[in-house]
Amino acid sequence: MKDFTLDMYKVLIEGLKGAGYSFQRLEDFAKKPLERVVIIRHDVDIWNRKALPFARLENELGVKASYYFRYLKNGFNPDIIKEVALLGHEVGYHYEDLTRYDGDMEKAIRSFEEKVDMLRKHYPVKTICMHGRSGSPYDNRDMWKEYDYRDFGIIAEPYLDLDFDKVLYLSDTGRRWNGSDVAVRDKVESRYNYTFRTTFDILDSLNQLPDQIMFTTHPELWARNLLEWGIVYCYAFLHTGYKKYYRNKKVRSKK
Repeated sequence: MKDFTLDMYKVLIEGLKGAGYSFQRLEDFAKKPLERVVIIRHDVDIWNRKALPFARLENELGVKASYYFRYLKNGFNPDIIKEVALLGHEVGYHYEDLTRYDGDMEKAIRSFEEKVDMLRKHYPVKTICMHGRSGSPYDNRDMWKEYDYRDFGIIAEPYLDLDFDKVLYLSDTGRRWNGSDVAVRDKVESRYNYTFRTTFDILDSLNQLPDQIMFTTHPELWARNLLEWGIVYCYAFLHTGYKKYYRNKKVRSKK
């Protein structure tokens, strides 16, 4: 079985359930966290339609997850967002307003409020999650040094409200689970020091993991068939190399 396929994702979910984990959306975890629990966070960065296979599979498996949508060139896709919500999942805003407006705080916060209001036409948004936008020298989370997202009815932002010394953070950045060296912002400070590369590595260690985990996935990095897997593999290989050896260094030099 190929890694980073929907078949492997199903095996991972079933393995976590077999290890005694429950699943919570971030908005539910923020209100009343379960003791042994997984939060699945999907950052929908490029193609909204890639969220649907995950949302449908999770629904079949009795799992609820959190989906964070970027405001792309054509806006939000209401049909996809509605279907994701109808399947029982949470919808939140994958915000990047500060980078979009090159550090202009006033324009960024107006844009943030506008985009959240747009999403709320389709789902009562309660949580948000920053988009790393690693090509920009600005960090979208810096908005909250001047403003308070709670003033906009938001109850949680994972990078700011979760204790990652208690919640293990695992992200598929770079199409591997130990891609923090590739990420500029999609990483956390934590006492945990797991070095999983593949999903097989995680499955082999399920009984050694802590009680609370957040999995962050990017649906465009996962494939439904062998042809798609090959295309995604090539894309991830080239894009990761570009970020690691060129763009990340360029961005850091501007700080």
